[in-house]
Amino acid sequence: MSVDVAASTNMESQDKKTPYSNEKTSPSLDIQEGHSSDIVDFKEEPEKELPRTFSPRQIQVINVGGTLGSGLFIVTGKALASGGPGSVIVGYALVCSAVFAVLQVVGEMTIAFPTSGNFIDYADRFVDPALAFAAGFAEWLGWTAVIGSEAVMFNTVVNYWADGAVPTAALYTIFLVFLAVLMFLPNQWFAWFEYITSILKIIGLLVIIFFCFAVILGAGANGQGHRYTGETWRELPVFKNGFSGFSSCMLYAIWAIGDNVMPGLTIGEGKTPRFSMGRAVKIVPFRVSVVYLIPCTLVSFIVRSDDDRLFGGKGAAASPFVIAANMAGVGGLGDFLNVIIMLGLTAIAAESIYISSRIARAMSHQRIVPRYMAKVNSWGQPMFAIGLTVVVGVILTYINLSATGVTVFTWLVSITSAAYFMVWMIIVISSVRFRAALKAQNDPLFEELYAWRMTGWPFTPIYLMAMCILLLIACIYSGLYSVGSTSISVYAFFEYMIGVLLILASYIGYKLVCRTKLRDLKTVDLQTGRRVISEGELTLLRTYYATPPWRRALSYFQIW
Repeated sequence: MSVDVAASTNMESQDKKTPYSNEKTSPSLDIQEGHSSDIVDFKEEPEKELPRTFSPRQIQVINVGGTLGSGLFIVTGKALASGGPGSVIVGYALVCSAVFAVLQVVGEMTIAFPTSGNFIDYADRFVDPALAFAAGFAEWLGWTAVIGSEAVMFNTVVNYWADGAVPTAALYTIFLVFLAVLMFLPNQWFAWFEYITSILKIIGLLVIIFFCFAVILGAGANGQGHRYTGETWRELPVFKNGFSGFSSCMLYAIWAIGDNVMPGLTIGEGKTPRFSMGRAVKIVPFRVSVVYLIPCTLVSFIVRSDDDRLFGGKGAAASPFVIAANMAGVGGLGDFLNVIIMLGLTAIAAESIYISSRIARAMSHQRIVPRYMAKVNSWGQPMFAIGLTVVVGVILTYINLSATGVTVFTWLVSITSAAYFMVWMIIVISSVRFRAALKAQNDPLFEELYAWRMTGWPFTPIYLMAMCILLLIACIYSGLYSVGSTSISVYAFFEYMIGVLLILASYIGYKLVCRTKLRDLKTVDLQTGRRVISEGELTLLRTYYATPPWRRALSYFQIW
C-alpha cells in the first residue's frame, strides 16, 4: 500500500554558516501531472539522502519492543529496593506519561519536517543554533555511552551461564564486532534486526506478565497454594527512603525507558511519515501500561523491597522477575529471561549507534560539526558518522577494563540520564517557537490535507515541561541526598549533575564563540525540508480511514 518517497530537500545547498538563514530558499519541486497540487515530491541528490526503508509495520513494532532490555528486567529491581513499590509505580507512571507527551509534541513537527535527527533540526530552525549544538552534543555523547553500558551488561548476563570462564575483553570484542558489522550493512538489515528482536522481547514480556499473575494466584511448586494479597505493600514502607527513594526511582525510570527519540528518527527515514508517526504516538499508552506498569506492579506483590538479592545478584539473577521465579520454584525461567535480556542489550546498543550517527549527521547539516559527517555511501549509510560513533563506543567500552574505568563510566551514564530530560526541555521550547512561527507567518500548515496536530495544546507541552522540572529536581536531590548516604558529597552532586552542567556549558560556550542570535519568528524557514503529502501516502490514509474503527484498532496489534 505504501510507496517509497523522496527525501527532504538538499541541505547541502544551504548557507554554510547559517543553514536556516532568514532568506527563504526554494526547494526543487516535482509536481506530478494529473494529481492534486497537494502532492509534491522533494528531490535530493541520491548520495545526500537517507533511504526511507522503515515500513509502518516495522516502526510500530519497534516502538513497542525497542526499549525492552536490562532497564526493565534488571534496573526495576534496583528501583524497587531504593524506593519501594509505591515510588516505583508512581515514578515509572510519571516518566511514561512524559514520553507520551514527548511524542505528541515532537510528532507535530516531525510530520511537517520528517528529517533524520529531527529535534536538533527544530532547535536550530526555530530557536537558536547554540541550543541545537548543546542538544546534539549531549544526545550524541549520551547515546554513545549507552553502547558501553550495554556491553558491560552483556558481559554480566553471559556470565550468568559462563561464570567467568570467558575473558571480559573477549566478550566485549564479540559484542562490538557484531554491532559494527550490523551497522555497516545496508539499513534494511538494521530495520529487520530491530523488528525481529522486538517481537521476541514482546513475547518474553507477555510470558513474564502471565507468570507473575499466576504466581500471585498461588501457582508454583514452592508456593504450595500461597496467594499474595499485598503483604509486600502492607508490611514494608510503600514509599521507601522518602523523596530520595522516589527521586532514584524517577531517574531509574528515565534511564530504563529512554528519551524515545527513536520513533522520530525512524520516521525521518520512514516511507509514510504522517501515517507512521500518528500511529506511533497512539501506541504509547499501550507500551506505558503493558511494557512497564503492569510487570512492575505484578512483581511488586511477589518480591519484597528489602530482598537482598535485588542488590546482591548478578545479571538476570538480580532481576525481580527471576527472584519471583525462584521463589515459585519455576525452573528454566532464569535462562529464558537471560536470553531475552541479551537480545534486548544487543538491540538497544544497535539503536544507540543508529541514533548517535543520525544525530552527528543532523549536526553536520547544520554546520555544527564538519560537513563530511553528512555524507552517505551508495547504501544510504552515513559511514563517517557511524564510524565515529563506533570508535568512541569502543573506547568507552574497553575503558571499563581499566582500574578507573568504572568511575569514568558512571559519570558518562549520568550524562546520558540528564541528557534525556534536558532534550525534552529543548523539544518543548522548539515546539512553542514552531507554533509561534506558524502564527507569525500565517502559515496554513494545519489546514492541509490530513494535517496532524498534537492532542491538548497548550496543556501537553506545559505538562511535559513540568515533568522535566520534576526530573531536574530529582537529579539535584539525588546528588545531594542519595539513597544510603549520610552526608552531602560534592563528588556525588557533580556525578549526578554533570549532564545538566555539560549541556548548559555547551550552549553558553557555543553562544559566546559563534555569537548566534535567536531566530526571527517572522522569517524562520518554514519551507526547507517540508513534506507535503505524497500520492502513495494519500492513498494509504484514505484507505485506512475508510475501514471500520474496530479494524483500525486491531491493526495496532498486527506485527506482520
